[in-house]
Amino acid sequence: MNTKLESQGCCSCHHNHSHEHNHSHSEAFDLKKELLPILAVVLLLVIGLIFLEELQATPYSIGEYLVFITAYLLSGWTVLTKAGRNILRGRIFDENFLMTIATLGAIAIHELPEAVGVMLFYQVGELFQDLAVSRSRRSIQSLLEIRPDTANLKVKGSVQQVRPETVKIGDIILVKPGEKIPLDGEIIEGNSQVDTSALTGEPVPRSVKVGETVLAGMINKTGVLTVKVSKNFGESSIAKILNLVENASSKKAKTEKFITRFAQYYTPVVVFLSLAVALLPPLFIPGATSEEWVYRALILLVISCPCGLVISIPLGYFGGIGGAAKNGILVKGATFLDTLTAVKTVVFDKTGTLTEGVFKVSEIVPKNGYNQRELLALAALAESHSNHPVAQSIREAYGQEIDDKNVSDYQEIAGHGIKAKVNNQVVLAGNDRLLHRENINHDTCQVAGTVVHLAVDGNYCGYIMIADEMKEDANRAISSLKKIGIEQTIMLTGDNKKVAQSVAEKLGLDRYFAELLPEDKVDSFEEILHKTGTKNKVAFVGDGINDAPVIARADVGIAMGGLGSDAAIETADIVIMTDAPSKVAEAIKIGRKTHKIVWQNIGFALGVKGLFILLGMIGIATLWEAVFADVGVALLAILNASRVLRT
Repeated sequence: MNTKLESQGCCSCHHNHSHEHNHSHSEAFDLKKELLPILAVVLLLVIGLIFLEELQATPYSIGEYLVFITAYLLSGWTVLTKAGRNILRGRIFDENFLMTIATLGAIAIHELPEAVGVMLFYQVGELFQDLAVSRSRRSIQSLLEIRPDTANLKVKGSVQQVRPETVKIGDIILVKPGEKIPLDGEIIEGNSQVDTSALTGEPVPRSVKVGETVLAGMINKTGVLTVKVSKNFGESSIAKILNLVENASSKKAKTEKFITRFAQYYTPVVVFLSLAVALLPPLFIPGATSEEWVYRALILLVISCPCGLVISIPLGYFGGIGGAAKNGILVKGATFLDTLTAVKTVVFDKTGTLTEGVFKVSEIVPKNGYNQRELLALAALAESHSNHPVAQSIREAYGQEIDDKNVSDYQEIAGHGIKAKVNNQVVLAGNDRLLHRENINHDTCQVAGTVVHLAVDGNYCGYIMIADEMKEDANRAISSLKKIGIEQTIMLTGDNKKVAQSVAEKLGLDRYFAELLPEDKVDSFEEILHKTGTKNKVAFVGDGINDAPVIARADVGIAMGGLGSDAAIETADIVIMTDAPSKVAEAIKIGRKTHKIVWQNIGFALGVKGLFILLGMIGIATLWEAVFADVGVALLAILNASRVLRT
């Protein structure tokens, strides 16, 4: 029955990504491998500088060129090849092009150590970037440290331990008590309790039986399960989530897009300005030498290189995503971190989001000649085919084996309840709307709580009260949002007005919409969006498949736990792994801090570059100073960006 609670799930959104980095984020970062060429270049550079005079004394300075050009190629090969590839693709004006012409120009005017220095410090900046990205990735992966190491594959009557990646769809695996379930699949033999906390944050173990689906990452607690694999490991829910989050930085924020557009205009302007600095003064200024002004033009090129911006801005967002992951929040793209900064209204689903969604029968009120035991048995039979938490709580309260042979014509009515034939009698089990829809006379309409009314052959026979407790941090969630300046907190629920009012008053919510069918939620949310306007953003926090349309419609869709549902995974922008609503305020704070740090980096980088461009043009700054300033900007921006990880 789906009258009071939407099915558990969580949501995310698939995007096509094309993101280019010097080092692929999907590969493990090997610090030793990255350091070796840098150390070799440092050694060659030091040798070259110490023995510079001796090297220059060799015929045609062959010794000098041999040492410095080797160092130059070792440090700059990546930049040179990338610049060449981009030129062939028609993308000329980028940071690789600037670095290439600046360093080749330095070699042309016989400033070989400076050329090596530019490339070396650029590689050092790249190394710091990769270290920071690797740190962010570890934060994300530690959150999802649920990858099973082995699978027990059944082959011709025997069981073999194999890697999960080698198991195919349709294979049969055995999962013993205490083991992680290695792949998504359907139970074909056995029943057990499974711990889903690694996926959903929900501490209560879930009962599973033949015919039900289990997911990679769940832990089998009690019985032996035989599972028919339904997805390859790479397609399992957990693998999808990890992949989506690791690629999250590809979903660019507006700030990143602005910098990309800015670089498209900035780079050619700098190149032509440098050309003017190299060519015009010797023509118009008496005594000006070509060598002096070419050197100044090269300084202009080096200091103008936007690598500090290019590195630190995406890294700021990636750091934000990694920092959020350390806090149990999976953000699916930099753009959502930006959007969080403009959120002024947060809308919550009730059951499973603000409340536990773990139901227990609290009261049985029989009417018209029925007793409590009869009413509970009738409800248990009527709810025998439902997976809804309310139905499960009724079956648990009944506590006996249910013979569903006498249950026929079972029908779930969305937003109302269940209609079925039990022992050839038409039984209704659902909310007050169901009774009105079927024209059942009854004396109890509004009850302050989750309630299941029952009727047999058109006669009302009582109701069962179901208790659903508030999440322990629900109060903190709302008060934290108020503290950080959220203007409105609103709740949407399919529950009755009395329950909604009670929850809203306990938590201090500003407004609530009650008795909503799944399709009504979208209409109510549209109304909220319309009243909020386009400037301020609206976030929606939900936990299930039925929330998916609203999650998709929200400026920021946030899903609470339950990572198993593919439908849900495809929808939300942010997933809160711990099922704690208080994490919504944390996510907004991380978004704001990330945004602030990114703009600090932009201001700092452009300010320093502007100063050194001026100093270079009037002849005060040297090429070495330009190199240090450029690398210094990049490194300080990277260190600033990494502060987000400590949120």
